Amino acid sequence: MKLALCVDKLWNRAFVFCVLNNLFLFTYYFALLAILPVYIMKDLGGSIQEAGLALTLFLISSIMVRPFSGLISEKIGKKLSFRGSEILFVLFAFSYLWIDSMWSLLLMRFIHGIWFSILTTVTVPVANEFIPEHRKGEGMGYFVMSTNLGVVFGPLLALTITQYASFTVLFAILSGLMTLGFIFCLCIPIDDEDSRSLVEPSSSRLKVQDIIEFRVLSVGSVALLTAFSYSSVMSFIAAYTETKQLMAYTSTFFLVFACSMILVRPWVGRWFDQKGASVVIYPSFILFAIGLAVLSQLNQPWVLWLSAVLIGIGYGTLFPCLQTVAIQSVAKQRIGHAISTYFTLFDLGLAVGSVFMGILIAYWGYAMTYLFCAMMTLVTLAVYRLKVVAKVVSVQQEGEH
Repeated sequence: MKLALCVDKLWNRAFVFCVLNNLFLFTYYFALLAILPVYIMKDLGGSIQEAGLALTLFLISSIMVRPFSGLISEKIGKKLSFRGSEILFVLFAFSYLWIDSMWSLLLMRFIHGIWFSILTTVTVPVANEFIPEHRKGEGMGYFVMSTNLGVVFGPLLALTITQYASFTVLFAILSGLMTLGFIFCLCIPIDDEDSRSLVEPSSSRLKVQDIIEFRVLSVGSVALLTAFSYSSVMSFIAAYTETKQLMAYTSTFFLVFACSMILVRPWVGRWFDQKGASVVIYPSFILFAIGLAVLSQLNQPWVLWLSAVLIGIGYGTLFPCLQTVAIQSVAKQRIGHAISTYFTLFDLGLAVGSVFMGILIAYWGYAMTYLFCAMMTLVTLAVYRLKVVAKVVSVQQEGEH
């Protein structure tokens, strides 16, 4: 059945299952990200350093495996790599119910990151199969929006449940959520035959091209720099608001962020497809930079919410647009490699950025650090203009002929 190649409407059944599967995956991921430090210090008697190590180990294993994720998908097929990595991810989700020591948690986090890396790499080319060719920008925007919604729903769910129940109950509910996501995964009709037929026979020797997609390095570098600036928001917004006695408003920051992103999504997706990537990406960089600059002047709740609107529209639009540019830069059989290269660079930006921002905050303070990130965002815009724009125009012209 060639359903993946015959879609003529965006919100077809398979694409809806892809979006829901991705939403549940990232809701789970960000719920754990928000609650694990509290769990480690309260239930396991760990330190703040051990909490940081648990979060970092997951990211380290994910980054280590990420460059090979596209190769794994190519060799065993999207269906097996998608469903196999998801069932393993679900099984390890249940394992948190039996953790009784810090060492077992650290080991679990490291292994869990491996399946997360493969799963999040293969979900993108799978979803791409069910998006009509003339609506790739719009469709991928909605798909990535499910990731960003997980940023909001995950911490909100985790913090709400732990107010009324134990961590064990939370882990059970989150595991049930991932199980439901796996059911959606099984409902997606994946056909490997067409993509496999496009793959040229390769030698048994591992080549650099099996790990890195060179045509994505330029847009991936822009994603790295964008993630570098965004890490200041992801890792330190709560600590920053606490210094301003505005900690109670932090959750509303992410709600406003999500609402802003959702409201503009129908328009920016269509503009991307009809007028080109740069028409959307240029103003998004500018809004992201202004949002960071506004955040640096935080002193009232309305300033926090205004920055959430600007960052939600700016960064919330940039990420899916840059990812779509990466996908459109390569042939169909290389999408898995393109995504693994793109996410490797993006993850590196987040990881390095989180460490670097912590150092800057210690020396410069929060306000100067966020101003620095605003300037870095404008520098990233210049890098996009110099290194990526010509390639984007070339790809779009090829698509028109």
